[in-house]
Amino acid sequence: MIQMSAAATLACAALVLIVGRVLTARIAFLAKYSIPKPVTGGLLAAVIVLVLRQSGFEIRFDTAMQPDLMLAFFATIGLGADLKLVARGGRALVLFFLCVAAVLVLQNLVGVGLAHALGVDARVGILAGSVAMAGGHGTGAAWGAQFEAAGLAGAAGIALAAATFGLIAGGLVGGPVGRRLAERAIAKGAGPVEAAPREGDGAEAAGGFSADRLIVTIFLVSVSIAVGTVLAEWARDLAFSLPNFVWVLFVGVVLRNVLAALKWHEVDPVALDFTAVVSLSLFLAMALMGLRLWEVADLAGPLVVIIAAQVALVAVFTSAVTFRVMGGNYDAAVLCAGQCGFGLGATPTAIANMQAITDRFGPSPQAFLLVPIVGAFMIDIANAVIISAFARAVG
Repeated sequence: MIQMSAAATLACAALVLIVGRVLTARIAFLAKYSIPKPVTGGLLAAVIVLVLRQSGFEIRFDTAMQPDLMLAFFATIGLGADLKLVARGGRALVLFFLCVAAVLVLQNLVGVGLAHALGVDARVGILAGSVAMAGGHGTGAAWGAQFEAAGLAGAAGIALAAATFGLIAGGLVGGPVGRRLAERAIAKGAGPVEAAPREGDGAEAAGGFSADRLIVTIFLVSVSIAVGTVLAEWARDLAFSLPNFVWVLFVGVVLRNVLAALKWHEVDPVALDFTAVVSLSLFLAMALMGLRLWEVADLAGPLVVIIAAQVALVAVFTSAVTFRVMGGNYDAAVLCAGQCGFGLGATPTAIANMQAITDRFGPSPQAFLLVPIVGAFMIDIANAVIISAFARAVG
């Protein structure tokens, strides 16, 4: 057995990201469906570890840094939640968010129901439900670790595999669904409307990126982690408890908006994005390269069935419910393309889906306002609460 030190594990994680970047640049399929570089490199590393294990060489990584990297990522989500943007969305934002939240609940109901029908642990249904579908790789790895600690073998691998398939499906389904609905809206005379230019568009970004800007952001992230961890420990014995990373996310939301309301500090979006990318990339690389693929193999069949049902659910719900609730017009069609993207994959997939529709039919300012707000942070907050409720219900 080879036991990697913490430094060696970090080096391997960085190498996984480098390999992932090279593979994504050279393989068109990976670039087309925006497969994250940590996923590409991490899955390759997991396969190599599996082959070595089958050959009698076992590798174990020291993942002591992994939990803190996870918490740092969720802190950046909270710190990115600007509640002033929510106010800008108005009634349309509320309606769209309700549609999105309804899908989160349905994804877990479908997942748990099929898990029972297929004779597997109900928590597998949650992992292949809104954890992986709407939550993506970051949420999948986080909840996978929670369920593994609670005794579900291979939970992290299940969640990350489901998130990868969901990411691909979100890109495959969103475009056709949005295009069909857009053509229906245009045929009824509810096509795109040109957007009037707004004051302030094209404003120059703040000065160049610097160490000082990054240090302030690291301070805010660290405060969110420290306070969130204390609150999680304090609330551990309450009737309804939440994982540490959910508390950290909530603290980040409060910290960002209180500082802004008091006019003490505005969160630096560039430094925040940088911190989010580094923490999530290293976290995912460590999570994926440490996957025990041999523990996931037995659940491959049930997992495929559940994921297929999730794809059908999102496609049908957006077409039958979201499109009508949001007005049945062109903007609603573009919103549906976006919901397919982040309901099965991630916000970048949603934006890519919408861009494909608007490049063909015309602009949709409302969709490009609402989807980033809901897909970037509102869905994560709602999803954390919903997943916690389902996890507690299934024991």
